[in-house]
Amino acid sequence: MDLKKRALTKSLWAFHMSTASCNNCDIEILDCLTPRHDIERFGIVLIGSIRHADVLLVTGVVNRNCRDIVKKLYDQAPKPCLVVAVGTCPAGRGIFHNSYNVVEAEPLDKIIPVDAYIPGCPPKPEAIIDGIVKLIDKCSKSR
Repeated sequence: MDLKKRALTKSLWAFHMSTASCNNCDIEILDCLTPRHDIERFGIVLIGSIRHADVLLVTGVVNRNCRDIVKKLYDQAPKPCLVVAVGTCPAGRGIFHNSYNVVEAEPLDKIIPVDAYIPGCPPKPEAIIDGIVKLIDKCSKSR
């Protein structure tokens, strides 16, 4: 296994992007950082810059206003950058499917490549942790 993939299995730095969400998924991601769930025990830390991130966590519906911003953020991330779609909105627009502001919106995987989906509206912290741990296992097994 090369050095980059090995480093990804030890400590992931995650950048969180909320596109056009209702903030429920954002609250659950922040709940993962509390002592009750403690996602940092797996080496996962939220950071403030996409240029240092290993993982891009995307929540909310990707609408026409933020589609280009999502592409730009993904392009600015160092490669390999893993993308995790948190909640049902980035996967299939969820309850906002026929909303007025997402007329031209697309699922996230039509804009940038997605490595993992964490379903739920909103997903529980346990599901978020489980999804990211499975992503770490996937990285460690791909050689």
